[in-house]
Amino acid sequence: MARDVKIARDKVFSGWALLPKGKAADTVTEGCLVLEGGAFRGVYTSGVLDAFLEEGINLQTVIGVSAGAMNGMNYQAGQIGRAARINLRYRHDPRFVGTRPLLREGGVIGFDFVMNDLQLEEPFDWERFRDPRREFYAVISDVTSGLPRYVSKKEPVDILKAVQASATMPFVSKPVTLDDVPYLDGGCTDKVPIEWALQHKFEKIIVVRTRPAGYRKGEDSQLQKDMIQRFYRSTPEFAQTLADSNGRYDRQMEEIERLDRRGRILQIAPSQPVTISRLEGDMEKLGALYYLGYHDARAMMPKIKEYLGSQRAD
Repeated sequence: MARDVKIARDKVFSGWALLPKGKAADTVTEGCLVLEGGAFRGVYTSGVLDAFLEEGINLQTVIGVSAGAMNGMNYQAGQIGRAARINLRYRHDPRFVGTRPLLREGGVIGFDFVMNDLQLEEPFDWERFRDPRREFYAVISDVTSGLPRYVSKKEPVDILKAVQASATMPFVSKPVTLDDVPYLDGGCTDKVPIEWALQHKFEKIIVVRTRPAGYRKGEDSQLQKDMIQRFYRSTPEFAQTLADSNGRYDRQMEEIERLDRRGRILQIAPSQPVTISRLEGDMEKLGALYYLGYHDARAMMPKIKEYLGSQRAD
């Protein structure tokens, strides 16, 4: 372990040792937190959630997609700065991202490294995460049916496998099997599960996005459509769902922004353009994105507390 970390030392965020750290208060705040994915754009969400934890905002229910699910685990474990330290220190460790996990685990992200090898340096608080007062859901995509599945930590399912499936990118990764069913990235079928939160009648819903307000994906290019058909022609329902995902996302964004204007939900989105790639390697850019999330949440904290403390009138 020490040898790999030494090799990567010049490829870590220069401020990683100064990242916020500590244990959040053992409180529960009524409401639902909806976390968008986006691979390494998720460091924005890490910053937002660390600001929440420092303020004692521990929302009772968390539903996350891909990187949102991974952030959500650390949030519910109450571990301030853990998600950021992993991403901003180990991004260039070959056990975490790259060909080694691709060959060993079938995906470009090394979940075995995150969940096992790092336990000595960054132990995960399983006791707090399993606290029955708190609900956690990971969104995954059924490759056979093309439908989303919302996996609870309370189900008789390996929740780590579900989170791994939620963050397993299409095209470059093998599906993760749960209950003999293959699953991929939850974003293939439900990029921002706002409908799920509304259907479950949460009074308070906070959505954390990883793209600025107003961002839209638009229609897939012909190359993207051709790739979908080439890779997933044996699972036509999933191929069709994947082909329609950008349109669904844009409609979700319209709904989220409409509900935010009404005060029904509260959205937190980057206040500046996000220019990093899904597998960004520039550590200073990633560190800046983390602090953008942290400071955006800090700036919104009076509004966040007012929203959580107020009663909605339809």
